[in-house]
This record gives sequence, structure tokens and C-alpha cells, in this order.
Amino acid sequence: MSISNSVRYLAHNLYSSWHCLLIPRNVHLSRYLLHGEYEWQDPKTENEVVNITYIDKDGKRIPVRGKIGDNVLYLAHRFGVEMEGACEASLACTTCHVYVLGDYGNKLPPSEEKEDDLLDMAPFLKENSRLGCQIVLTKELEG
Repeated sequence: MSISNSVRYLAHNLYSSWHCLLIPRNVHLSRYLLHGEYEWQDPKTENEVVNITYIDKDGKRIPVRGKIGDNVLYLAHRFGVEMEGACEASLACTTCHVYVLGDYGNKLPPSEEKEDDLLDMAPFLKENSRLGCQIVLTKELEG
């Protein structure tokens, strides 16, 4: 490569690098969401409300007012119920492993193969084990 080509090459690369700094950027003033967060929206009507109860490790019952379509993991985070969810509901871990009590397990859709595969690796697996990130509230889960 000749000197003039080298100079042109450097000048082009420098211009490309500095040119991107001169491009005007939009500024957004609304709240941004981090990966794994979702925007909470209150139920629009009482028909959308689903009241559920979390039971923590100590047996303390924590009633929570959610809505149809809410994810059990994110709802727990919203109301300060301790549930980890390390993969942020991407179905890549078992840290949101929960036990679904009573007949509520029969009211849930069957777990998919990927959830079953992950649950096979979960500690303290039981028949009523599910991943909280895969449980979406429906009116049938009231209680």
C-alpha cells in the first residue's frame, strides 16, 4: 500500500469514527425498562383482577392482587415477594421454582418440554413443582 493510499485509508477511518459523534441523538424522557422488567399496568376492570396467595419459606401467607395475564414471577417482584428469577423469565434456569398447592396445579396448562427439562434439574423437585416465570394468571387461579 502506498503512502497516499495509507493516508486516505486513515483519513476515511478517522472521518467514519468522528462522523458518528456528530450525528444528532434523540433524547427520551420517559422511564426506560431494563432487561427483564415489564411495565406494570393496573387492571382496567374488576373482571381482570386475580387474587392469589404466595406462601414464603417460613409459611407466611402473602395475598397479592394481580390481573389476568400477569406472570407469577414478575408479580412477586412487583409486590416484594422473595423469588429470584435469575434468567429474567427467559426459561434458562430454575431459580423461580415454586410449588403449586391444591387443585391449582390442575387449573394450569401442562408444562412444556423445556420447562420439564429444567425442572428435572431443580433441587427438591415435587409433583406440584412449576417455574413461576411460566405461570400466567387466569381467572381460574383466583385464591
